[in-house]
Amino acid sequence: MHLLLHLIGRLVAVVAVCLTTAVAWVMIDAHRAIDADAAATAERVGQRLESLYWQKLLWRDGMSREMLLPIPDWQMLTIASVISPGNCVTFSPPGEAPRQLCSQIEALGPPAPAPFAAVFDVLFGPPTPVQRYLTVRDWNAGFITAAAAPEAALRLAWRQVSVVTGVAAAMAAAIAVLAAMMIGHALIPARAIINGLRRLQQGDLDWRLPGFRTAEFNLIARAVNDLSAALARTNAARTALTARLLQVQEEERRALARDLHDEFGQCLTATAALAASIATGASPERADLADDARAIARIQRRMMENLRSALVRLRSQDVEEIGLEASLQQLIRDHNMRAAPGAVFRLNVIGKLAALPKQVAIDMYRIAQECLTNAVRHGSPTEVELSVECASAGDGTIALTVEDDGGGDAACVDPHHGHGILGIRERVAARGGSLSIGKAARGLRLSAVIPLIGPGPAPAFHGAPA
Repeated sequence: MHLLLHLIGRLVAVVAVCLTTAVAWVMIDAHRAIDADAAATAERVGQRLESLYWQKLLWRDGMSREMLLPIPDWQMLTIASVISPGNCVTFSPPGEAPRQLCSQIEALGPPAPAPFAAVFDVLFGPPTPVQRYLTVRDWNAGFITAAAAPEAALRLAWRQVSVVTGVAAAMAAAIAVLAAMMIGHALIPARAIINGLRRLQQGDLDWRLPGFRTAEFNLIARAVNDLSAALARTNAARTALTARLLQVQEEERRALARDLHDEFGQCLTATAALAASIATGASPERADLADDARAIARIQRRMMENLRSALVRLRSQDVEEIGLEASLQQLIRDHNMRAAPGAVFRLNVIGKLAALPKQVAIDMYRIAQECLTNAVRHGSPTEVELSVECASAGDGTIALTVEDDGGGDAACVDPHHGHGILGIRERVAARGGSLSIGKAARGLRLSAVIPLIGPGPAPAFHGAPA
């Protein structure tokens, strides 16, 4: 889940909790206001009725008459004007039936929705009536009861809740939108950091993140830049070490080729001469001896061929002596000689290869040698094309491509396993080049590009899964 969506979700949850709390508080306050309004109504009506009671009592000389508690005519406009909307007042005089006076409820707003009414009734129940005596001087004068009508209580509560909820919801929406915009703006550096890490993954170790205003993002940028610098130093050391190892490998190959040529070559030549001498000097009675000598000579010739093939693979003096192009032509001729019937190896050279640095020429020869060997070893191609293109314009690069029709699958080639591809990858990386393996028309296509300006940062491998 994206961080922005995650933060906005949390913000919406907080806003929803705050809005729910506000609605609950408004409902509680509305319930309290209804009770307080009923109590105030009872007090106002009680004061008016008490005044009327004493007026009637004095006018009728109540203390000397049989009727000590006159009932005033209290259901009049002056009494109704002090009753709050939605409240009902009941006066219960002694010995008489209770009388009730209610105000209108339409002024309290529209009716409440049924769900709200159900929730309000469950939470608070019916309104609580408020009762007071007509006068504290004579409790026998009767008492007054004031209570809000259930419908009036719901209308009043719904009006307050709807107003407050609407305002709160509008404010919450505005806060959520503004907060989301501010959070999105604050997270803009995260995109730059992600892009920087991706470029770092692709091998661009020279790129650096800029400084940010936010302290946390600035610390992350510094850590990423330090990591990039450390990787650049490590990659440079690894490249130098790989180049040195390849140089040592070439020296070891030369020494091994020299030893094989000097020791085994001379021994095999002597063996051939001895076998020929034995076959020639054998008497007619020792025909078996002559046959053994000729068998030794045949074995010697096969061993000599294998030795020559090993020397071709080990030695790189030819590249230094006759150049890369002539060495590649000789390599193609050797493969055509050893290839199965119907298999053809071709060479296509574009540009001049004579001015290549010695070590670059040796690396390209080794890469071509390994690619051709892999094409024959891991498939049954009928046509293998080796193309070398040297572009001297600008910085200058040399590209080597080997394409076959052996029907291989590029997705099955793992560049991290197998000495052949791994060796090619190390040589290309040591020169700051790029290696890619893809699908050709009927087989595989391997391409290696090496700059001629010296090693740089090793790029990522392309084509087969890493």
